[in-house]
Amino acid sequence: MPRLLGEKALITGSTAGIGKEIAMSFAREGAAVVVTGRDAERGNAVVRSITAAGGRATFIAADLLSEEACTGLVDHSAEALDGLTILVNNAAGGGPDAAAADLGTDAWEATLRIDLTAPFWCIRAAIPHMRRVGRGAIVNISTRQARRASPGFAAYIAAKGGLEALTRSVAVDYASEHIRCNTISPGYVLNERRDADITPERRAKYESMHLTRLGTAADVAHAAVYLASAESEFLTGTNLELDGGSSNARGLTLG
Repeated sequence: MPRLLGEKALITGSTAGIGKEIAMSFAREGAAVVVTGRDAERGNAVVRSITAAGGRATFIAADLLSEEACTGLVDHSAEALDGLTILVNNAAGGGPDAAAADLGTDAWEATLRIDLTAPFWCIRAAIPHMRRVGRGAIVNISTRQARRASPGFAAYIAAKGGLEALTRSVAVDYASEHIRCNTISPGYVLNERRDADITPERRAKYESMHLTRLGTAADVAHAAVYLASAESEFLTGTNLELDGGSSNARGLTLG
């Protein structure tokens, strides 16, 4: 039996990378999904892949930099799917990052807007739709850097730390309405474009940050399926550190 049969899911930032893999995994597990992002060509390619495999998907273009865009995306997704039971906040980005003393206010606010405020807007818009069906699962994609910082990412680290705190707050506020909220914090995840020409030396450095191996988008998707499914209905307000054990040991480098 598919693990997400009958579920209706919106995955932000799902035209490539982790979000794309989550959308495709959800569809394979029986969910109807909305693929979203700024690139219609890539988004529609994901939809074609899903539908060719027998799944149900639609693409809705969205740039999540405004409250209106986030609210509209959620409402249009619920209309397209005839309801909404799952929200995955995966989209990330922002302005140029730096150490705090070197970071401009505009860059700080741009990063917080896409990495923290946009997920808040999407959650706020999704709650009424989940209330209508009497349940819901929200999965926020964070990063291990929220707890184990790397140099020069003050805004990104602050935003993702805030996202993890927001997860706990949403879990507490809506548990009585059977709406759960959890976070996944991946370690280094191989990216098909960024790491296409990765050198053996650089790969070895990244591998040394983990106790097992480098992560893949599929690893994150497997975790997201679990957190969105009824299998995890006893789990809310938690952060899954999906980082190859690096949260428990330094490895060979600081990472």
